[in-house]
Amino acid sequence: MTSSARHGLFSGMFARGGAVPEVSDAAWLAAMLDVEAALAAAQATAGLVPWEAALAVREACRPEHFAPARLGCAAAPTGNPVIPLVAALRERLKPEFRKFAHYGATSQDINDTASMLVAARALAPLAADLSACADACALLAAEHRDTVMAGRTILQHAVPITFGLKAAGWLSALNHGLAGLAELRLPVQYGGAAGTLAVLGGRGHEVPSRLAAELGLAEPVLPWHADRTPIARLACALGTAAGVIGKISTDVKLLSQPEVAEAAEPSAPGRGGSSAMPHKRNPVGAMSALACVQRVPGLVASVLGGMAHEHERATGLWQAEWETLSDLLRLTGSAASWLREALEGLTVDTARMRANLDTTRGLLMAEHVVVRLGGTPQARALVDAACARAADDGSTLRDALLADPRVELTPGEVDAALDPASYLGSAGAFVDRALRAHANRA
Repeated sequence: MTSSARHGLFSGMFARGGAVPEVSDAAWLAAMLDVEAALAAAQATAGLVPWEAALAVREACRPEHFAPARLGCAAAPTGNPVIPLVAALRERLKPEFRKFAHYGATSQDINDTASMLVAARALAPLAADLSACADACALLAAEHRDTVMAGRTILQHAVPITFGLKAAGWLSALNHGLAGLAELRLPVQYGGAAGTLAVLGGRGHEVPSRLAAELGLAEPVLPWHADRTPIARLACALGTAAGVIGKISTDVKLLSQPEVAEAAEPSAPGRGGSSAMPHKRNPVGAMSALACVQRVPGLVASVLGGMAHEHERATGLWQAEWETLSDLLRLTGSAASWLREALEGLTVDTARMRANLDTTRGLLMAEHVVVRLGGTPQARALVDAACARAADDGSTLRDALLADPRVELTPGEVDAALDPASYLGSAGAFVDRALRAHANRA
């Protein structure tokens, strides 16, 4: 990501949270230098490079010695910023040590390993925000375990649920997304010109484990220059996490509609305001999270579509990953940060939930009435007819049922069948299970 994206006109929405600085140009440069320094140290531990040279390389790999913009311009003739970076790095070394910088490596080794390092560093604050979102959902689920509200399917009233169950659904999805990120293996890359490390004779295979230990990354079985599954898995895990954020943000925006008004994002002066309408309180957190999430699937598709690398090194497909990966991390991290703010400050209007239930005139309890009447096709036909009459004349389902002599229920039994709190099934048990699973994950 360019520095202009970090501080640009739209950065308030699309460059938010702790993942953003970890994918900046400066962060990529620092990661590349960390890889070069770690590579020299790993080779020194294997006896392939003098320790004096490795220490000199580490001392030279200071980000303040290099300018990202200058390296970017110098990269144009070769299509790779590592090439001018290595040239500049060697200039900072004594002549006798210069051959030990970038020893046995190809540009892709440095760039791929740097991408894994950038990802690892960006995933830490991103996962922290997602974990905070999950904790907020757990609090909502516990507090509202038995808060009855209307369930909605296909954007229509369904049967009663609890807000605790809705929040537990959010919680479970977030934990699935977190698990996908936690299961990632981010491997180092070291294969040399074409994956053989021939420069090091028969000892090149000794280096990756040491390089991985130096950087805190995983050791691959073999170089993966043309095997892009590590990048693809990372992209898919980010896409899944972003999808979870999008689902929750969609629910929050719908619950905050004035016609529903069952939940609201935190309020603050100027937050969610309109340039034209003073009364507006837009769900800016959900809106901004969704704006970030909307862009993610295309980026995931770009990574997956670029997996068909030619032979041992790709032309264009590999290079297309660089900014795409930064954008994926930045946008998913920004969305997680927006959702965290929304959830941690979310207010729930239980009275409005009850009032919205009452506006259904009992119709969302029709399934329960069918059950009370025996669950037969004949019972279903009676209730269908009663619902149709209530819908036509604006009466309640209670009135329609009691007016039909074929409905063999007393007024008390009808009232019991129309009580939303009496038809929640295993909602409470499911909330409890989600909370236990979350506690165990933590």
